[in-house]
Amino acid sequence: MSVSVAAATSKRIADVPIPAKAGSTTPAMSVAIYLHDLAGGGAERQSLIIAEEFRRHGADVTLVLHQLRGQLLDQVPPGLRILNLNSPRTLMDVPRLVRFLRRERPDILLSNVDLNNVAALLAKGLSFSPTKVVICQHNPLSSAFIVGEQWLYRYIATFYRMLSPLITRAVAVSSGVAAEIESLAGLPRERILTIHNPVVGPDFQSRSDEIAYHRWFHQSGQPVFVTAGRLVPQKDHETLLRGFALHRQHANSRMIVLGSGSLEGNLRDLAAALDLTEAIEFLGFQPNALPYIRQADAFVLSSRCEGFGNVLVEAMACGTPVISTRCEHGPAEILGGGEYGVLVEPRNPAMLAAAMDEVATLRTRFPADMLRRRADDFSYAACASRYLTMFKALTPNRAWTI
Repeated sequence: MSVSVAAATSKRIADVPIPAKAGSTTPAMSVAIYLHDLAGGGAERQSLIIAEEFRRHGADVTLVLHQLRGQLLDQVPPGLRILNLNSPRTLMDVPRLVRFLRRERPDILLSNVDLNNVAALLAKGLSFSPTKVVICQHNPLSSAFIVGEQWLYRYIATFYRMLSPLITRAVAVSSGVAAEIESLAGLPRERILTIHNPVVGPDFQSRSDEIAYHRWFHQSGQPVFVTAGRLVPQKDHETLLRGFALHRQHANSRMIVLGSGSLEGNLRDLAAALDLTEAIEFLGFQPNALPYIRQADAFVLSSRCEGFGNVLVEAMACGTPVISTRCEHGPAEILGGGEYGVLVEPRNPAMLAAAMDEVATLRTRFPADMLRRRADDFSYAACASRYLTMFKALTPNRAWTI
């Protein structure tokens, strides 16, 4: 992996000249993308995707990380510069970001997710830098999302409201999240944009075509459900397991759970209590979950809330039918209110079980070609184009291409 790493805690940040676009005396646009780390979540994947898309369009990009760690480290695009703040706590990022903004003065600081957004805004205010801060809100701000999260998350909307003069633009990954930024954080609607996550890229087909070897994919008469996501309260795997147990009372189905998290032990115990030990397998985090999803009879998402729901788009792009809770905010938006998949109420095992009971008819109701066409609406190019159009309006004196 070819990555340039500068540790802000161990050395002074050097002045880095902004390169000019070939054949032009106008400097290229410079973008710093700030996030917590490179854990295997949707925000982290999106950041790597758009970083590479920005570079393809001539931007000078720096990835700024609270900590250089995470499951996606080996997916960093070659040559992408990384600044490792190496802070013990997110609050400690602020003085290090201040130094970065004062010395390098990027045109745009694109910050991601809750507390990191707050740190970016504080650094902007303290640095007196001309850098424009664009925050990206991946998660709902409503009370449902903060279940199981640290107490500071209760005040994210309040922090945004207090720091709103420093927010150049706020990007919401779904219309529902955009509405919350306006209503709960008090940001004027004209400064909020909805840009769906980039999910389907040029390598999607080849990644999907890989084979996930599992004995259940080769046993006829035994439908296989797959779910993927962090094993945390927000994803509500408890409801999924209870619904699956109800479905199993009259079906010989199997379930594969992809993902890791703090609740894994509890969920394994619940599966045993529900007599699901022989019918469910926890396979942990998979760098490429697509082959499992592609070979499944249906993909199931049981979340209490979602900012967007990348994995639903991935399932559709694989041609796999989707069963999802109609949770705030992304799933109903992605699935067109039920046109492209089955929607059930959150925290309702019986409704989830009833949807699973219809597994034999799902591929007829939701043909693979229709699902793939819908997934094309969430391509890398579509997302990057929206960001780049916004950045062009914010930095008219910078050279770049669309």
